[in-house]
Amino acid sequence: MTLTPTISVWLVLVAFGSWQAREVGAFPTYHNSKRQAINWTQPEDEWEILSLPRSITPHIELKYFENRTNADASISDEEFLERLRRIKNNTSTPRMLWYDNTPDGLAYPPFVEKALKLFNLKQVSYEIEHSLLSKVSCTACKAGAGLLLHYIHLGKSEAEIIKMIYQFCSNLNIQSPRVCEGVSSLFGSEVVYVLQRTPLGPDEICSFVIGDGCEDTYNPYHEWEVIFPPVPKPPVLELPVPKEGAPFFKVLQISDTHYDPHYVEGSNADCNEPLCCRLSSGRPSNPNAAAGKWGDYRKCDTPKRTVDNMLSHIADTHSDIDYILWTGDLPPHDVWNQTKQENLEIIKETVRQMTEKFPGVPIFPALGNHESAPVNSFPPPYVNQVDNSIAWLYDELDLQWRRWLPQSVSHTIKRGAFYSVLVRPGFRIISLNMNYCNNKNWWLLLNSTDPATELQWFIYELQSAEFSNEKVHVIGHIPPGHSDCLKVWSRNFYKIIARYENTIMAQFYGHTHYDEFEMFYDPHDLGHSNNVAYIGPSVSPYYDLNPGYRIYYVDGDHDTTTRLVIDHESWIMNLKEANLYDYPIWYKLYTARSAYNMKALRPADWDNLITELAHNQELFDLYYKNYWKNSPVRPACDAECRKRILCDAKSGRSHDRRHFCAELEAKVDDESGKSWKSWIYRGLSNSVDITLGAARQIF
Repeated sequence: MTLTPTISVWLVLVAFGSWQAREVGAFPTYHNSKRQAINWTQPEDEWEILSLPRSITPHIELKYFENRTNADASISDEEFLERLRRIKNNTSTPRMLWYDNTPDGLAYPPFVEKALKLFNLKQVSYEIEHSLLSKVSCTACKAGAGLLLHYIHLGKSEAEIIKMIYQFCSNLNIQSPRVCEGVSSLFGSEVVYVLQRTPLGPDEICSFVIGDGCEDTYNPYHEWEVIFPPVPKPPVLELPVPKEGAPFFKVLQISDTHYDPHYVEGSNADCNEPLCCRLSSGRPSNPNAAAGKWGDYRKCDTPKRTVDNMLSHIADTHSDIDYILWTGDLPPHDVWNQTKQENLEIIKETVRQMTEKFPGVPIFPALGNHESAPVNSFPPPYVNQVDNSIAWLYDELDLQWRRWLPQSVSHTIKRGAFYSVLVRPGFRIISLNMNYCNNKNWWLLLNSTDPATELQWFIYELQSAEFSNEKVHVIGHIPPGHSDCLKVWSRNFYKIIARYENTIMAQFYGHTHYDEFEMFYDPHDLGHSNNVAYIGPSVSPYYDLNPGYRIYYVDGDHDTTTRLVIDHESWIMNLKEANLYDYPIWYKLYTARSAYNMKALRPADWDNLITELAHNQELFDLYYKNYWKNSPVRPACDAECRKRILCDAKSGRSHDRRHFCAELEAKVDDESGKSWKSWIYRGLSNSVDITLGAARQIF
């Protein structure tokens, strides 16, 4: 997950841009015709999907564990869980990414005062950090984009623009000077390069980046649709409840490790930078500000000892794992000073860890948004200049992933870090590079039309699977319904899921760090749920979270297999107690079917759960506790928070919450007494109570 220190670039320009707009009229209205863009055309891409080899031989031989039984619905460690329930929750609100370091009474220069009155910078940072973008962020985005384009139009050099970004970042205390320097130098060159070549203006750019929080500006450069083969969709098959007692696969999902090789116990965990708990974070101001031995709830990533301890625990506790889903984000959140070489070293080291801890266990990886340097930077294949090409990362992934994947997938990994593998007869896993839907990937401003031809290839793989009567699991990093995923990309993906609902049995993602899920529906019939995306918890505690991982039980090899997820468990480590007693204990937090009283885990069952969560406060409180991985510092959740979380679960298509969530939000309002119907009912009830009370006194 990126809690985007890259937005420092925007915030710096917001303050300066608002002053320019008000004082000198730099960009009150912006027209593409006024600027001189570099004469740039997208190179031809002659990649041919049909000529590629496909994985058609079953990739793994499964071990059979005679003594294990079908996924049990009970929850163990009841006494331990009861002790955890008694821990008093801290209901403080989430901390900001950018802290207010301005002493009371300190006056900014006049132009900065005007900027801060016009734009609430802290509100913008909060919205971006929590993916809750609104008109405030939209206005800020337009100011920053407009100013950048204005300076490019004036012919300012890249060095001048980067210097200006640094000065305002530092002078406004948006970040510490060293973070400002890193952000401006790492991201400035790429941003300038892309904006010099994009035909878009601020309105189109910000609608593209922010989505439904920033109008819906028509943008012909980013309106496209995938093409489906002329094969009719087969009749939709009703999914049965998986057969009890049948063979199953036991599957581990590890996501968002964010291993920090520079984590130091006792260092400052309460610094004013995006990542703390390092020597460079300074000394803690008091003992409570010191980083814990096993990690910290504040903005700190995962120490090596915690990763090692978790992997050893998994290897000992779950020795019967059939395969592993590894859904990305390996490097830490120090995105202002990362290098390509350091990120590659972290990838290599974590691959070695996984290989040593799970010898002989197949691993299916997916690429996260933090693996690149700078973060979120994933140029499409046609960007092949040495300084800008992403080949440095994809070529290394091809080498590292060969330990687990067949040679036939090398072509697509080198092109775009996606692949398709036949796992067992009739069962396929497709790993997607979700960074080509990432709205923080600046390169997509040049052209977002199916970057790397990934979605068209995805359709080809699914159609081939349909012809072969194969069932498919899809894995990736960024969930397609998350606000970080581009609207046009997500819209096309949603259509693909609907077309191949008989083939795709489940999806698996990470990125959010929370323990949650997303629903998919027939675009023409929202009453028909057709798929579910499981979003696994993060290993990293970043931030306010306990470390965690997920175990799935998947319908296995037998004549009537559905390949559905039968059940899943979330396991966590209580970070507070691990640091207090210097003894980490990993335990099963909950089992889905038992905790939520679900008959099965079919899409319809998850859809019913959302409805129940909207009505049942006690059940929602349980879901919210699990969502936060039972963190003792999780914030309180009011009605607006409840609507947001349930709407996230309802929306497998990004930037379309109005379409999916109006009815759901009305139900929550009814339950919380916020709707006009509830208001009238309460008024009538109060009137009746008062009348009856008066009558009792009279009689």
